[in-house]
Parts: sequence; C-alpha cells; structure tokens
Amino acid sequence: QVQLVESGGGSVKTGGSLTLSCTASIDLDYYSLGWFRDLPQGGREGVACWGGPDNRAFYPRTMKRRFPISRTGKSTVNLKMENLRPEDTAMYHCTTFSNGCYSWGFDYWGQGTQVTVSS
Repeated sequence: QVQLVESGGGSVKTGGSLTLSCTASIDLDYYSLGWFRDLPQGGREGVACWGGPDNRAFYPRTMKRRFPISRTGKSTVNLKMENLRPEDTAMYHCTTFSNGCYSWGFDYWGQGTQVTVSS
C-alpha cells in the first residue's frame, strides 16, 4: 500500500495562487506521481504527472499545462497553481501512475486537498 500525504489547498479569489505538495512512500527515480481532480458532474480529470523514469512532466491536453508540476525531493512533487479561476474549484488528489504518465491511469491516491476559488 502506497502512502500519500497532500497539503497546500485553501480558499483564494479569482486570479490567486496556491501550491499543492505531495509526499509519497515511493522513489520518484522509478515511479510516477501526479494529481487529478474530482469533477462536479462526477468522474476525475488528470491535472499533471511527474514521470519519474523520464524525469519530466506530463500534462493532459485538456489542462493546457496550466499548473506546472515539479519534483522537489526523492518522493515529493509540487503543483504550482496560478491565475486560478472559479472553475478550478475541486478536490485535488495526489496519485500514483504505476503504468507511467502516458496511461493517465490512477492507482493509489490520497484523500485530497480542497481548492476553492471565489469570484
């Protein structure tokens, strides 16, 4: 079982910024780690992924690289969220990708950290 600890959510106004952080019980030299968010209508949307073996970031086309992800330690990634909009309001979950970022398949994830953006 993978352990994930998320932090950094909060409430901001439109245009504000937050940085989410996730520390996992995995070695990012060999595994990938990233974020998805829950959609209001149900379902999940991938936000960003750090591909450990590739040592680079991946983003789904729908997100247009809005929130850069970076590796900040052996087992930690950060998600830098700037110019936030009300539609970014969601629960954000840190997640592992056992088949790599290309799959956008989420394996283990944390309880999430809430991001709320008000106008």
